Amino acid sequence: MTLAVAPQAPAAPAAQPAAESVVQSVVQSVDWLAIAPPTITAVAALLILVADLFVAGRKKALLGYAAIASLAVAMLSLVPLHTADRATFCLTTAPEVCSYTVDRFTLVIQFLVLGGALVTALLSVTETRRRLPAGEYWFLLLSSAAGAALLPAARDLATLVVALEVASLPAFALVGLRRGDRMSSEAALKFFLSSVTATAVMLLGVSFVYAATGSLHLTRIAARMDDVPGPLDTLAATGVALTLVGFAFKTAAVPFHFWVPDTYVGAPLPVAAYLSVIGKAVGFSGLILVTVIAFPAHADVWGPVVAVLAALTMTAGNVAAVRQSPTRAHSAVRLLAWSSVGQAGYILVPVAAAARSGDVPIGATVAYALMYAVVNLGAFAVVALVARTKPLNRIADYRGLYATRPAAALALGFFLLCLAGLPPGVIGLFAKVAVFSTAVDAGLGWLAVVMAVNVVIALYYYLQWTAQLFRAPEEAPAPAPEGPPARRRGPALVTTAIVLTAAAGVVLSGWPQLVLRFAAVDLF
Repeated sequence: MTLAVAPQAPAAPAAQPAAESVVQSVVQSVDWLAIAPPTITAVAALLILVADLFVAGRKKALLGYAAIASLAVAMLSLVPLHTADRATFCLTTAPEVCSYTVDRFTLVIQFLVLGGALVTALLSVTETRRRLPAGEYWFLLLSSAAGAALLPAARDLATLVVALEVASLPAFALVGLRRGDRMSSEAALKFFLSSVTATAVMLLGVSFVYAATGSLHLTRIAARMDDVPGPLDTLAATGVALTLVGFAFKTAAVPFHFWVPDTYVGAPLPVAAYLSVIGKAVGFSGLILVTVIAFPAHADVWGPVVAVLAALTMTAGNVAAVRQSPTRAHSAVRLLAWSSVGQAGYILVPVAAAARSGDVPIGATVAYALMYAVVNLGAFAVVALVARTKPLNRIADYRGLYATRPAAALALGFFLLCLAGLPPGVIGLFAKVAVFSTAVDAGLGWLAVVMAVNVVIALYYYLQWTAQLFRAPEEAPAPAPEGPPARRRGPALVTTAIVLTAAAGVVLSGWPQLVLRFAAVDLF
C-alpha cells in the first residue's frame, strides 16, 4: 500500500508572520512620563557625582543648588500624571499585571518624598559648606530620594525590596558622613546593623510568599492567597508575618525602634529630619502595599499584629519623650526622635483598621503623614537654626528664644502645637480625629482609648517645650551701644525652609480639606 504525502512547502510563508507577531509581543514600550519623578532624581544624582570631580572647592555650593533644582523639576513632573492612572513594565502575557503603577497613592507619596527631600536639601547647603563633603552628600541624598520615590509605585515584591534598599543604603552613609565624628560613626553602625537584620528577615518572608503563591506581583499574590493548598497555608502565613518586619523597622515601630534616638542625635540635623519623614514614608508605603493589596486574605494575621504594634509604639515613644531632661545634651533632637516614634504609632492605626474595613481607612494614614511631614520638617529646620549658636541643642537652650528670634520661636511653637493637636495647629487636631475615627469605625475601641491616652501624654512635653520659648531668658542679653539689640539672621536657605513649612502648616490649618480629603477616598 502506497501513501501519498502532500508537499508542505506552501505552509512555510504563513509561519513567518506568526513568528514576527511572537517577536513583537515580547517588546514593550516604557512610559517615560510615568517613571519621570524617580528617574530625574536618579539621573541628577549621577550627574552631580561626576560634576563634583570638576567643580572647584569654592564653588561646591553650586552642587547643592543643582540638587535643589533637580528635586523641584522632579516634583513638577508629577503634575501631568494626575489626570489618569498609568502603568508600565507590565507582563506581556497579562498586560493588566504591572510592576510600576501611578495612581493617587503613588502621586501623594511621591509628592511627600520629593517635597521632604527638597526641604532637606535647603537645610543641607550650609552643612556641606562646613563639615560634609558636598559631592558625596548630594549623590547619597538624591539616590535615597530616588529609591523612596520608586517604592510607592512598585507593585511586585522584587521592586519593593530593591526600592527599599536603594532608599536605605545611602541613608546609612549619610548618617556617618561626618568625618572624625565618633558619635556619627556609632549611629551609622547601629542603624546599619539593625536595618540589615530586618531586611534579612523580610527577604526570608518574601521567599516564603513566593514559594506559596508562585508569584511576586502583588495582585497575583492576593488572588492566589485565597487558594493556597493546605500544606502551604502555614508557610504563607509565616511569610506574611516576616515580610512585615522590614517595613515595621522603617516605620520605627516597637520593638524595632531602638536605633532611632541615637541615630538622630549622631546624624547631621538635615539627615535626621530626612529620616524622620522620608524614612517613615518609605516604611508606611511598603507596609500599606503589602497588607492592603497583597495580603488581604491574611488580614486576620497582620491586622491584630499591626494594632498591637500601634499601641506599643505610640506608648513607648510618648513615655520616653516625657522622660527627656531639658538640660541633657541633644535633648531637643532626642525629644523629636521619640516624638517621631509616638507619631508612628498614630499612623499605624488606620493600617490596623484596614484589616477590618478594607483599604479606605488607609487614606487617613496618608493624610496624617502629610501633616506630620510638614510640621516635623519645620521643627527640625528651627532646631538646625538654633544649633548654629547652641551646639549642645538642649531644650533648655530654647528658653527665651522669642526675645532673640521671635519669628523662629513663633514658628517652632506653631509646629509643636500642630504635633500636639492643639489650636492654632488645626491640621494636627483634624488629622488625629481622622485617625481616631478609623479605629472607632473598625470596632477597635481599645486602640482608640490607647490613642486618646497617648495624645494627653504627648501634650505635656509639647507644651513644656512651647512654654520654654516664651519665658524670660535666664541671662538678659547685653544691650547694644546704640539703639535696640540687633536681630540675628540665619542662613537664607534655612530661613526659606522654615518659611515654606510654616506657610504650608498655616494653609493646611486654614484649609485642612486639602489633605483630609484623602481620608475619605479610595487611593488605589
